[in-house]
Amino acid sequence: MSTAREAKEKVVSEFKDKLERAQSVIFTSYSGLTVEDDTALRRKFKEANAEYKVYKNTLMWRAAQELGYTDLKKYLEGPTSVSFGYDDPVTPAKILVEFLKNSKGLELKAGIVDGKIVGPDEIKALSELPSKEELIAKALGSMKAPINNLVYVLSGTLRSLVIAINAVKEKKEAQ
Repeated sequence: MSTAREAKEKVVSEFKDKLERAQSVIFTSYSGLTVEDDTALRRKFKEANAEYKVYKNTLMWRAAQELGYTDLKKYLEGPTSVSFGYDDPVTPAKILVEFLKNSKGLELKAGIVDGKIVGPDEIKALSELPSKEELIAKALGSMKAPINNLVYVLSGTLRSLVIAINAVKEKKEAQ
């Protein structure tokens, strides 16, 4: 087997592994992206514990085909980059949509979220969802609020009792 073929099989295997592990995968066209913009975008992905990479379309297609994503063929044409969200499916969508507001060199093609192929509109809708950390914070805040209210009510009752006892004490001292 030739070394070129082995290298291609290694790339297909790597891409297939990333497709299986990622909670969300987004394909974009990067034809008008400058080197500076590309570097900034990669840095944002790295900071967010996500990944942005460029593979050959034929190798991505081969890996996608092995995993049953046969409808991806039409999106894997022209210069195509791919981003992976491992921890939070919302993260790559947020980064890309935010980047699109300031840069015109990138275009959303399609994505895979929870094993389903989605279009650019669904990716934009996904970017508007709160992140995993925000949802956890909101849930904890919701669970904490009733406890705080109970403590406030109970302390109010105790406070009133102390004030009443103090008033009785002052009244007896005045007599």
